[in-house]
Amino acid sequence: MSDVFIDHLSFALGDETHSVEDAAKNGKTLSTAAVLREAGFIQHHVCRDGASAYDLAKRAVEPIREKLGDIGAIVYATCIPINGNIGSFDKYRQSRDVKHLMDFPASHLQADFGLQRAIVLGLNQQACTGLLGSLEVARMLLLTEPETRRVLCVTSDRFPTDALYEQSYNLISDGAAACVVSMEPKGYRLVAWHGITNGAMSQASDDETVGSYFNHTHRLIQETFSKAKLTIQDIAWVVPQNTNMKAWQILSRLLPIEFKRVYFRSVPEVAHLISGDNIVNLKYLDDEGTIRPGEKALLVMAGYGLNWQCVILEKR
Repeated sequence: MSDVFIDHLSFALGDETHSVEDAAKNGKTLSTAAVLREAGFIQHHVCRDGASAYDLAKRAVEPIREKLGDIGAIVYATCIPINGNIGSFDKYRQSRDVKHLMDFPASHLQADFGLQRAIVLGLNQQACTGLLGSLEVARMLLLTEPETRRVLCVTSDRFPTDALYEQSYNLISDGAAACVVSMEPKGYRLVAWHGITNGAMSQASDDETVGSYFNHTHRLIQETFSKAKLTIQDIAWVVPQNTNMKAWQILSRLLPIEFKRVYFRSVPEVAHLISGDNIVNLKYLDDEGTIRPGEKALLVMAGYGLNWQCVILEKR
């Protein structure tokens, strides 16, 4: 079977930066600033009024515009369904014409970046795991439809202006992330993907979500290793989502792997970028030159639904 590779990592953050103290003072969090700082968060990023999730998506793709090449498909993931439509609900109410509810951002991205050959697919029911899910969709496309050649994977979300910016004790940022998936041997080889959904917990409380996190994440990782015929000893770096650092202090002991091998250095300055954390942290790791050719990285993400997804990549 042909190999699939991931390259050209990029991300964009909300226009405004606020400290955890400002977020708490402005009623954007449930936890106190002290609790969030103890979890590792220092600041987060919020879109200015009038800026949309699609604006974030364009900003994430723009830095890699010249590297996109001949894109055959766009897989566009959103965590919050309202971000999957950039049409006007007011126009729908006035006209009763549902086309205003079907103004899809992926189509605009295709047109705005001149990707005329690309078909578009949308993912909006995988929550924070959507970007990892888009990598698997891209892999399946490339292996079954080789003429696709290159797939642009994008995830973008912004919270409504009146929303709390805390979920399951994590500080949220508005933002987007993007990458290109192809059969060109550059960047990272996609070694394995695995996912779990527990739909019975789709409306779990924050405490129930946290309570299920450890056993489901541990199970997800072990099943991924089994599928890839690898063990934790084969993994150089764990690249997780930007969650409470204490959670990965516990998980690193369960796996086991040294906590210093768990790389989520962007937590303090980026916070939890919904579905984009893995790409953000992988880009940090890559830009530093810390990950070496041949080393494997384990990307892990949990999200509402409840969904868990895991990807193993190997640095070229």
